[in-house]
Amino acid sequence: MPYVNIKITNEGATDQQKKQLMEGVTQLLVDVLNKNPSTTIVVIDEVETDNWGIGGVPVTELRKKSK
Repeated sequence: MPYVNIKITNEGATDQQKKQLMEGVTQLLVDVLNKNPSTTIVVIDEVETDNWGIGGVPVTELRKKSK
């Protein structure tokens, strides 16, 4: 029973995009590892940009600098 946890920042991924991620990851496990899709679990966690850091800097600050 595969379990996949996808973490993304909460910057507006739509329900349809998240569904596509779930379907795509499930299909990848079927194709590569011959896993049963009915027992494959995919969880998407959306993280506040204040709680996600890159290079020691919160993504919130990085986004402000890139504008």
